[in-house]
Amino acid sequence: MTRIAPIALLLAAVSAPVAHAAPGDELVATLKALQPALPIESVTETDFEGMLAIELEDGGVLYGTADGRFLFTGDMYSVEGGGFVNLTDSIRAERRRELLAGVSRDDMIVFSPAGERKAYVDIFTDVDCGYCRKLHQEMAEINALGIEVRYLAFPRAGTDSDSYRKTVSAWCSRDPRHAITELKLGRGIPARSCSNPVSAQMELGEKIGVSGTPALVTEDGHLIPGYLPAEELAAALGL
Repeated sequence: MTRIAPIALLLAAVSAPVAHAAPGDELVATLKALQPALPIESVTETDFEGMLAIELEDGGVLYGTADGRFLFTGDMYSVEGGGFVNLTDSIRAERRRELLAGVSRDDMIVFSPAGERKAYVDIFTDVDCGYCRKLHQEMAEINALGIEVRYLAFPRAGTDSDSYRKTVSAWCSRDPRHAITELKLGRGIPARSCSNPVSAQMELGEKIGVSGTPALVTEDGHLIPGYLPAEELAAALGL
């Protein structure tokens, strides 16, 4: 998550609004004047009149008034039907969905149901992660529930690690499904190297908020951190 200066400092440094600026321009101008390197991806209106959402390239979301005078951090909720709806997470979910839509299915290791596919889930995985291995042990049950699992690489130890090298070998294998299964069983596979998406998928995971594995992303972009048993996963996917 991009670090920003303390809110008190930001507010103290805010200057007069820029004349004749369109909604959002004044807020962006204020933020850029204070922190030129702030990676602003987009600015959109919210249901709160006069409040704009500032989406950052790393998946963070800030809020500010259209005139650029006030800035807020934290999640925004609406009260609906006697409960709370996290509006900020909806923004993050849309961003995740858009980013994952740009990943070729050919760059994933995919385990598909034998019959009808009722849903799919993208999973950032680490071949040495205990709960990733536990989830993989339930693959047959997950597939039997009509769920397709699409693995993306996220070796938590980084690019200079044995986990990274093993992951690359799996993605470069002639049979990646078998190779990653062997690794998740704690067995070795032949070392291989090729042009691969592992580093790019790690960067993508960080961009959309993955901090641990397994990290599950639903079709609508919602992030579910951690392991879920097959039946609970199906329920989370609306099955």
